Amino acid sequence: MSVDQTEKVVYPYIPNSAPKIQQEMMDAVGITDLWELYEEVPDELKYKEDLDIPPAILDEFSMKRHIEKILAQNVTCTDYINFLGAGCANHYVPAVVDEITTRGEFLTCYGAESWADHGKYQTFVEYNSMLAELLNTDVMSVPQYDGGQALATAICMANRINGKQRVLLPRSMNVQNKRIVENYIDSVQADLAIEPVYVNYLPDKGTLDLADLKSKLDDSISAVVVESVSYLGTIEPSVKEIGELAKSVGAEYIVYTDPISLGILEAPTNYGATIVCGDLHSLGLHLSCGNGQAGFISTSEDAKYLNEYKDFIYGFCEPEVPGEYVFGNLLIDRTHYSQRAKGKEYTGTGTNLWMISAAVYMALMGPKGFQEIGQTILGHGRYAAKKLSTVPGVQLQFNTPFFKEVVINFTDTNLTVEKINELLLAKGIFGGLDLSHDFPELGQSALYCFTEVTGKEEIDKLVVALKDIMKRG
Repeated sequence: MSVDQTEKVVYPYIPNSAPKIQQEMMDAVGITDLWELYEEVPDELKYKEDLDIPPAILDEFSMKRHIEKILAQNVTCTDYINFLGAGCANHYVPAVVDEITTRGEFLTCYGAESWADHGKYQTFVEYNSMLAELLNTDVMSVPQYDGGQALATAICMANRINGKQRVLLPRSMNVQNKRIVENYIDSVQADLAIEPVYVNYLPDKGTLDLADLKSKLDDSISAVVVESVSYLGTIEPSVKEIGELAKSVGAEYIVYTDPISLGILEAPTNYGATIVCGDLHSLGLHLSCGNGQAGFISTSEDAKYLNEYKDFIYGFCEPEVPGEYVFGNLLIDRTHYSQRAKGKEYTGTGTNLWMISAAVYMALMGPKGFQEIGQTILGHGRYAAKKLSTVPGVQLQFNTPFFKEVVINFTDTNLTVEKINELLLAKGIFGGLDLSHDFPELGQSALYCFTEVTGKEEIDKLVVALKDIMKRG
């Protein structure tokens, strides 16, 4: 279809671009030029030239073909074997999860309020109930933007509870989460003024250095944060002792956890966690170009925690008629929806749809399913560690139990991780995350991820590829 680019283009998917409708809107607000809507923007900041963009594609077929050509350039985990995780791993998503999540009444339900519920309220409550049971907690936040956001807000909650400014964080923590936390606590609200303090890890084990933690622990500490499982894959053996140390100085004990591990590992509250947070990614969410992430925060039902959640809380209410339980949005006065700038931080619509995916996944798996998938991931990791140790110059960085992620050291191969990953890519394999920039003390090391979808066949192909790379130098 030929289009005269000098004519006014009306996009069929943007109704307000039609000249007649646009003029009616301008007349209604009393303007004669669209630039009047941006009068508060300094004139020197306005770009008034035509943008250097391709001609418009107006028909649906041509647009579809254009986008498909772009997407065809991608190489995905369906095409290549993937060992890259670092907080966003390749898990299997059962078909029923997508079937239910994409139902029209869920997919088009903007919120879970009276104007657009369609069963989403009930799904919130079911999701809350199942995840709280997995975590052994009482109260659950609505989904956060991601795990990093959840951790940042958990730290702010602790600050508001005890008024202290310093928080102890593991030096080995998730690098992206570290950046989110540092940025968030520095800018979310002027009166927070939280200072992060980092605790070292043991060079041979990758677990927290308790001596260093104790030396930095005093009455000024608002919260102590532990990752279980850690970003580097290690299973922290001293989680109970760390919790006791935190409580001895009146600090909150925040545990960042991967829910997929809780079929075989202890729930954080069972070893003293007062605030539990993490990311829902492993519970039925796809890898999706930076999407597929949603955080959670969970605590006991103690009022001091309930009053510090920044988000809506959905829960059961006492029934007027015995047996007829109802659920609703509780304590809304805490939020910015009620108090605006005086609310507990800011809450926006972000990742509520992923709550449905997580709810379906948890209902489908059940306790037995979580145990089986945890054992499968653990088994694949142990098999990988054994096989990788046979590659010349390759060794495990830490001599401690791990889950899903493991640090592999390539220093003795005389090749950089960057070069090894480049050569693996040529063989159809996504290698592990290069740690040499964020953790230079680990030398040429990479973080490899082994999930339920990277089994014996995939691991054997990785080992063969690495041996060939080492042979060729």
